[in-house]
Amino acid sequence: MNNRRNFLKTAAMASAAVALSSFTGKPEENEEHDNTLSDGKIRKPIVLSTWNFGLKANEAAWEVLKKGGRALDAVEAGVKIPEGDPTERSVGYGGRPDRDGRVTLDACIMDEMSNIGSVGCLEFIKHPISVARAVMEKTPHVMLVGDGALQFALAQGFPKENLLVPDSEREWKEWLKTSEYKPIANIENHDTIGMIALDAAGNLSGACTTSGMAFKMHGRLGDSPIIGAGLYVDNEIGAATATGHGEEVIRISGSHLVVELMRQGKSPQKACEEAVLRVVKLMKNRNKDLKDIQVGFIALNKKGDYGSYCVQSGFNYAVYDETGNKLINPEFFLK
Repeated sequence: MNNRRNFLKTAAMASAAVALSSFTGKPEENEEHDNTLSDGKIRKPIVLSTWNFGLKANEAAWEVLKKGGRALDAVEAGVKIPEGDPTERSVGYGGRPDRDGRVTLDACIMDEMSNIGSVGCLEFIKHPISVARAVMEKTPHVMLVGDGALQFALAQGFPKENLLVPDSEREWKEWLKTSEYKPIANIENHDTIGMIALDAAGNLSGACTTSGMAFKMHGRLGDSPIIGAGLYVDNEIGAATATGHGEEVIRISGSHLVVELMRQGKSPQKACEEAVLRVVKLMKNRNKDLKDIQVGFIALNKKGDYGSYCVQSGFNYAVYDETGNKLINPEFFLK
């Protein structure tokens, strides 16, 4: 009897120890929790954005953040910089047209309370991100597209402008000689300004805006205006945004996936890596050549830890925090 009591007592203590181990969630005993960049300090404010034009965009965002402003205001101000630059050929004014010679723009925005707004296939409006914010704040909807998006923008007082700059028009007419649609990885005909920020109050927001693939079919939408694909924000966990070939990002609901991986305990870096590996796997399953595409993610968690990963070299992203504004070349899959 004593032996049986001792056995039961020992078993109970062992079960309690296992339960306690599961509760404490130690990485060496449970699922990996790899917050590799965390040093215990919350890095805020901080802003991240895609590609080298993110440096100038970050400067505008930082002007808002350093004064204690909202991350939402910061990301809108930041992405408006490349949107309004006619020399940036993949975003806003100056963006390359579709195959019909029409410049169509896509954008979305998301704040810390999961308020969202989006526009797709919007013509004649230089700053689609601000129209997206107006959709978020002034309508019962989350997305407007095409003529409806334009009508709404004009009703809100946004000026109607010709967005087809001479250089883009000249390239389009040259393209018409062959009409061959074959996007090239890392060539800035399909790049996106995606921006995510953590403000001094500890709140996250994000914005994403693009003119999409150059010479695309009229009406084509990529990932950029789609919440969960091109951008996702969860104020309890973190934020992520994507760039590159939108069709591949949509296929895995990329930005939402990155945030959910962070929810499971992955660091921003590891979450971006796993999302890219999903893209790689699906490309291989479909017998597609990885050299033909680029997909990159950037991610930021509530601690201010950040990370990035992409399919192949050539992508970069900008980070602005208390140490300054810098451009980073992330690790990549295809060596």
